[in-house]
Order: sequence, then structure tokens, then C-alpha cells
Amino acid sequence: MGKVMSDNWCKIYDAANSLEAHSLKGMLEAQHIAVQLSGEGLGSAVGELPANAVEVGLWVRDFQQSSAQRLLAEYEQADQTAWVCTGCGEQNGSQFELCWQCGRDRAAGS
Repeated sequence: MGKVMSDNWCKIYDAANSLEAHSLKGMLEAQHIAVQLSGEGLGSAVGELPANAVEVGLWVRDFQQSSAQRLLAEYEQADQTAWVCTGCGEQNGSQFELCWQCGRDRAAGS
């Protein structure tokens, strides 16, 4: 009989905004970690809510929590020197090797 995996979700991170949340979601999903986001719809109420109320929560299944937290810790410890994509001009965080906007590889000319 195979291992039964829990379908319980736990919140592991509050991203500052939807952009960061989607970037982190992509990073985790690339490592085969399922991610759900919460709070994205609050961005339109920014002027009426406290700043931390527009944070977007990242949720993972509880059995993937430790792997996800390790990856997020690496993300937070990464050198925060941004790079600009030569393909579309978008600014990307140093922890990303692909442009979040167009998918161009950082090594293609940063």
C-alpha cells in the first residue's frame, strides 16, 4: 500500500506583493512543490488597508513545508543585486536565472 499524503495546506510565506508571490510560486513549482496563493484580490484596496494587508500568502501542502521553507530561506539570503533583462528591459531579482517577464536566460546577457 502506498504512502498516504495529507491534503492539508499551511501558510509558509507572506510575499510583499503579487509580483513577488508569483515569482516565488514559480520557483517552488519548479521544484515540484504545489503552491496556492491567498490575498491577491486585496491589491485594489491599497489606499484603504494597512500596508501589510495587501501581502499575498503562499500556501503549500504540509508534507512539502520543510522543503519549501528551505528554498524560501535561500531566497531571502540571496544577494539582492538585481539584473536587467537584455530582452525586455525588466528588472529581476538576483536569485532568478530567467526573466520573470519574458523568460530570457540571465546568461544571455545581463
